[in-house]
Amino acid sequence: MKYTAPSKDLFIRNRENFAKKVKPGHMAIFFSNDLIHSNADAHYNFRQNSSMYYLSGIDQEECALILFPDAPKPEWKEMLFVRETNEQIQIWEGWKYSKKEAEHASGIRQIKYYPDLETTLLAILPYAEGIYLDFDEHQRHSFNNWSASRRFAEKLRHEWPAHGIHSASKILTRLRAIKHPEELQQIKVACSITEKAFRRVLDFVRPGVAEYEVEAEILHEFIRHRSRGPAYTSIIASGRSACVLHYILNDKKCKDGDLLLMDFGAEYGNYASDLTRTIPVNGRFTKRQKEVYNACLRVFRGASEMLVPGTLMDEYHVEVGKMMTSELLGLGLLTKDEVEKEDPAWPAYKKYFMHGTSHSLGLDTHDILHRYEPFQAGMVFTCEPGIYILEENLGVRIENDILLTPNGNEDLMAHIPIETDEIEALMNK
Repeated sequence: MKYTAPSKDLFIRNRENFAKKVKPGHMAIFFSNDLIHSNADAHYNFRQNSSMYYLSGIDQEECALILFPDAPKPEWKEMLFVRETNEQIQIWEGWKYSKKEAEHASGIRQIKYYPDLETTLLAILPYAEGIYLDFDEHQRHSFNNWSASRRFAEKLRHEWPAHGIHSASKILTRLRAIKHPEELQQIKVACSITEKAFRRVLDFVRPGVAEYEVEAEILHEFIRHRSRGPAYTSIIASGRSACVLHYILNDKKCKDGDLLLMDFGAEYGNYASDLTRTIPVNGRFTKRQKEVYNACLRVFRGASEMLVPGTLMDEYHVEVGKMMTSELLGLGLLTKDEVEKEDPAWPAYKKYFMHGTSHSLGLDTHDILHRYEPFQAGMVFTCEPGIYILEENLGVRIENDILLTPNGNEDLMAHIPIETDEIEALMNK
């Protein structure tokens, strides 16, 4: 692995916490993500299923995990199945976990090879009251991927129709939302790598460079610091493109006088970071650009202060909307009449700030979270207000990652330049 993995103690603790939430007599099965075919005989780069990694620490394809807390035989309580390697695989693909290495990484003593999963399940299933499966439930995507869990669910319904299927995601959503110290360390490393990439591009950006060249500088810094790469597709948007929220073409030239919005974050050990900064291509903000940037920065600071335990997501966004409305009035983008006549379902400020301010961060960039429960200490959120003025070909977004603590919060990216004067000084040193 490029990265240094956490101790097996983390994964042992995660399994113990999950087992406490499982219904009596029930078992759970988790699978690695599939290797996804691209073209010919090639595959996309493998990315482990987040819940599989969270519970096992195993970062490899063709693996499965069985957790059966009330199993009648002690050796059935935890079983890990890994891909069996051989001389040919080692020649063509290289290293794969041995049983001993898998035990060291996961803390699981019962290690078997993946082909043994079928016969093992035939022995165990008659003693299980029901089965928990992880379907990667997330409100922001549809379930059209034919994952190993979905395939196994169909098999269960056909061959074991009396066994009820339960959602492991309901348990994992609450567990994964609270980050352990070992997880926070991985996120902090990812943030540190992201900082290095940002400082690198401050030295690189100038009129005439292409957005994809900036993206290449970022990727270079990620890889050289043992990141596997971006936690999500980088957004490198200059000028008018900054008003496209998920702009990923990154194919334009950066023009003198434009702003460059960069939304990127390194992944480290499967954990994400998420940063956005907006900088002047020529190293100097215009008066108007600075006005808009500082308005966004004031909303960022106000919103960050609200990211504390006990806050409710919907109420938080309402309050951020009020702050943004005030700033847009000050910028002359909204009138008092427009605000007074606004549709509560789509407030006036949404014309210039149409996305949410925060999302959970962890093993996924948009990590799973119960959005209708109060925030708790140990959660990590982004804070990312933006102002997008299409008629001025100008877009600004500012984003850091924030850890909630019992006494407030900690900005994990506090040392990354954010003030206009600091950005200009670094670009013109």
